[in-house]
Amino acid sequence: MKTADNSRRDLVIIGGGAGGLVVASVAAQLGLKVTLIEKEEKLGGDCLHYGCVPSKTLIHAAKVASLMRRGAEFGLPAIEPAVDMTRINAHVQSVIEQIQVHDDPDRFRSYGCEVLFGEAEFIDAHSVKVNAQTIRGKRFVIATGSRPFIPPIEGLEEAGYLTNIDIFSLQKLPARLVVLGGGPIGLEMAQAFSRLGSEVTVIERQPHLLPQEDPEVAEALKEKLLSEGLNIHTDVGAERITREGDSRIVHCSNNASYTCDRLLVAVGRRPNCESLGLDRAGVDFTPRGISVDNRQRSSQKHIYAVGDVCGPYPFTHMAEYQAGIVISNAVFRFPKKTDYRVVPWVTYTDPELARVGLSEQQAIEQGIKPTVLHFEFRGIDRALSEVETDGFYKLVTHRGKILGASILGPHAGELIHEIVLAMQTHAKISDISAAIHAYPTLAQIHRRVVNSAYAPKLFSARTRALVKWINRIF
Repeated sequence: MKTADNSRRDLVIIGGGAGGLVVASVAAQLGLKVTLIEKEEKLGGDCLHYGCVPSKTLIHAAKVASLMRRGAEFGLPAIEPAVDMTRINAHVQSVIEQIQVHDDPDRFRSYGCEVLFGEAEFIDAHSVKVNAQTIRGKRFVIATGSRPFIPPIEGLEEAGYLTNIDIFSLQKLPARLVVLGGGPIGLEMAQAFSRLGSEVTVIERQPHLLPQEDPEVAEALKEKLLSEGLNIHTDVGAERITREGDSRIVHCSNNASYTCDRLLVAVGRRPNCESLGLDRAGVDFTPRGISVDNRQRSSQKHIYAVGDVCGPYPFTHMAEYQAGIVISNAVFRFPKKTDYRVVPWVTYTDPELARVGLSEQQAIEQGIKPTVLHFEFRGIDRALSEVETDGFYKLVTHRGKILGASILGPHAGELIHEIVLAMQTHAKISDISAAIHAYPTLAQIHRRVVNSAYAPKLFSARTRALVKWINRIF
């Protein structure tokens, strides 16, 4: 076996997605000897090529199609769009290519980072093999991400199916689409394809869609999706798939069957760690991924992991956050621990569903009697002007402290960050009430929901009596 370089690298990074690229960029620019290894042909990872970027681009195209049909709501003619999946997915790929420039291997090489393409496999705790080379390193970062989990359903492989990896290369809009999974990916794609013109059926094994979310909020989103014409079946499992010609038939636990032209599997993710030779490196892992401590160190303290391969949150922004923890510990040698107290996430349906902190039920389970504040988007002038009034805000508080929030509404993914910052800085609801919010913006809903806590006291009989007394005296 050929040895690439007898000298040992300061840092060897396996995986060129968001987490790996952040570590590689910073470490190389700081002058460390860094090698970055990526098994795919391009850098960028699942998020750029098969996840966040293409899905949000497709979702927005579907939103435009929906708005065209809704023209009459804005005093404009309603138009039925002519949907051409070849053109839409060409647009999706063009967006990927624009962002790909930032992940050009030559950019990282200009920082002094060695970039290699190929499968990396540990030989021992300080060496990996890639292609015909042996790379030795002082420290390692595993950032290999995850892949779609394929459930063991009878006939699934024979019938054929789509995942997030190939759905963005479809050249023809499926007339009928069945989506297995009522989580974020499943619902985002279900609504998008429905808006583009597919007849969509969602099958979810759990009693509720989005089981990680507040049930009240998830149920409200379900009603919105149903109103748009999606067929949704919860508490139903797919037991067998058969194929007749170009059609797939999904046989379910409710004794019903659903026929479709294409079948999308979106029932979860599985970490990419089986082929890395982790046993030879002495790195502990389970089916849920690599086990790490609160400094992102594996059972071998010089081997770190970030992102989906170790969890606990399968989000690109968490991979980037964990990469910062690794930079502190592995590059600067300054001990820093993860803090998952304030972790936002967003389901990019329309309306969006954004969440941070505790739900009402989680607070109760922790022995807290929360004060829960509600406010609906139909009470916000900007939402009315844009005819985007579906949804509401649910703020979970205790004695003026913010425990968490769920926002179902327009641009919820943007709005949630005021609460993220408030929680991060330990601000109270009184601070939000005191902050001036520009009119007319959707962000006014923060102040409106908080002020709903004060209104009963402010306009109570006792306060009215006090005001009368003050005005008589003075």
